[in-house]
Order: sequence, then structure tokens, then C-alpha cells
Amino acid sequence: MTNITASGVITCKAAVVRKSGEPLVVEAIEVDPPKSSEIRIKMQCASMCHTDILCCNGLPVPLFPRIPGHEGVGVIESVGDNVTSLKPGDTVMPLYLGECGECLNCSSGKTNLCHKYPLGFSGLMSDGTSRMSVGGVQIYHHFSCSTWSEYIVVEANYAVKVDPRVSLPHASFLCCGFTTGFGSTWREITIEKGSTVAVIGLGAVGLGAVKGAQMHGASKIIGIDINEMKHEKAKKFGITEFINPKLSDKSVSELIKEATGGLGVDFCFECTGVPALLNEAIEGSKVGLGTVVFIGAGLNKSGELNYIPLLCGRTVRGSIYGGVRTQTDLPQIVEKCVNKEIDLDELITHEVTLDEINKGFEYMKEPDNVKVVIKF
Repeated sequence: MTNITASGVITCKAAVVRKSGEPLVVEAIEVDPPKSSEIRIKMQCASMCHTDILCCNGLPVPLFPRIPGHEGVGVIESVGDNVTSLKPGDTVMPLYLGECGECLNCSSGKTNLCHKYPLGFSGLMSDGTSRMSVGGVQIYHHFSCSTWSEYIVVEANYAVKVDPRVSLPHASFLCCGFTTGFGSTWREITIEKGSTVAVIGLGAVGLGAVKGAQMHGASKIIGIDINEMKHEKAKKFGITEFINPKLSDKSVSELIKEATGGLGVDFCFECTGVPALLNEAIEGSKVGLGTVVFIGAGLNKSGELNYIPLLCGRTVRGSIYGGVRTQTDLPQIVEKCVNKEIDLDELITHEVTLDEINKGFEYMKEPDNVKVVIKF
């Protein structure tokens, strides 16, 4: 069901959440044509992330009605008058961060948090309006994209062209989860050869951190998850040891130290966002030398960090999208997929159509789930 009017408005299907915690409804929406610096994309494939669950529950900002989704890949249908770097027919990944290359942050080369194209929480485009509606009623975007729609409009700088040799699901995964973990091992910090690493939470983000640690020559990579089914999956990405905290009465930090001769690890990646595990990640790293990277999207609860372990010389970093710069760094990761240095097939566990979107949420609760792919 797609219809383009004389004004350039497209009528298509999208998954809409109208109230916090309610099931999504697939319904007809109107998608406006792109403005001068924007592109309109016909989505080919999307995927589901736990951050989308938070979005449907009104976090971090309760904006409804809304179209979730921030992972996906599609083909450009039309472009605004001022768009010169992309053209209709290009396959692109819509992203939730941009990179101008000129602001203080971009020119520093030290961060991926651009001042001109930031991570947006308003649910609207940069001009304060939406490009999606139902019967004249505005629908909010999720970050900058809302990929659970047959057509979307994004600012051109929030899109990266994709080599057509990369499979559509793989490109979708690189929009958030896997890239967030993988990038954190070389953009937020640099794992040194022979280092010891712990990764707490072995979803797509955690598996990305595991793969990054392996490719940087870590000598010991400890994967930690309460789901025993993640053991074999994580071995394929590079863990050397697996810890299931449910099988012990010891804390996560105690188990990490036990596996490292009492010292803790050089680098610990916390990929769950569970408040209680933030302190466990800190305690599980080495006194004086340990570095901890917080990656997981939490449940809007900051918790309390224990101050004494931080005084003991540990370093803690927060990370959005693994520190990966969308225009500068992401193409390098795409190239590694093209060259088969990274194989993301192991991430795919379930597939649904857009009409089956609520079934996708049920799949996300299953123990063997890693990524649910949405086919359009």
C-alpha cells in the first residue's frame, strides 16, 4: 500500500505506538516530501533493539503518537534541492547521529557527538516539525529516523551510503547495536594487545565489544550473561571464557576477579544498562589501571556509583554509538563486513514482516534471541 499524491506526499504503512506500553498498530500514514537538506527513503529492511522498547514505554521522553525504530537500511526515493552527496537510488543507512566535520567536537577528532547534528530527543526534525502524520495529526519520530515505516525522511547528514555487497540485515545491525559495542573498543578506548577484557551482557552490543576485543588482540575475553544459550553464540565472536552469574552465589565483580587471579580486568564493557551492574563493572576492573565503558541503555534509573573504587585509579567512560563517527568511521566498519573480517550472520535469530511487529517483541523475550529482522 503506497500512494504518491500530486503534492509529493506518500501514503504508506508504519508501526505506530499511541500510548506508553500499548501494542503497536500498523496503519496508514502520510510522509511528506523531503525539504532542502533532507532525503526520503524507501525502507528495505529494519531491525529491533531494546532501545525501541524504551521508546514504546515513553523513555527517555514520552512523545506520542510515535513511530519507533532506529536501525534499518533503504533506498533513496527523492532528495531535497540542496542535497549533493546522495542521490535517488543510493542504498543508505539512516542514523541517529550526524557529523558536520566542522564544529568543535567534530574537528577535535575525539568524539562522535556533533554540535550541528546531535542526538535528538524532541521527536521532530531540526526545524521543529515532523514529516509524518495521520489525518493531519503529527506523528513523532524516534530520534532522527523512525525506521519502522515503509518510507521515512531524514536530514541527509544522518545517512551513510552503503556498499550494495553488504547484506541488508547486516547494514541494519550496524546502525546501532553491533557498531556500538565494536566501536567502543577502538573509538572510546583502545584495547591493547594482550589485555584482559570483560563484557557484561551478550546481546548485539556485547557481541560487538567481544569481536572488537578479539580483533585488537585481547588475550582473555570474559563474556558474562545470565542466559546460558549465549555461551556458544559468544564463542563464535571471540570470548575465551563464559560466566553465568546465576550459577554462583558470588557477585559479578567477584567472579571476574576470580577469573583473573584476583586482579580484575584491564577493560570492562557494561552493555546491559542495569544500574546494579554499573558498580560491578567498576569493581571488576583493575585497581589503578582499569577502564570501564558504560554502553547499555538503562531504564531511566541512574543508581548510585560507589565512590571509593573510582578513587582507586579506575577510569569510567560513557559511550553513545561506541564513539563511532558516522561519516568518518562507519564506512571502515562496513568495509570490514564487505571483506568478511566481520560476519554478522550469527546475530540473526528471527524474522518478521512489518505487520507482525508485535510478534517481534515476543521474539525479543526468547532466550535464544539476538536480533529480530523486519522485512518490508
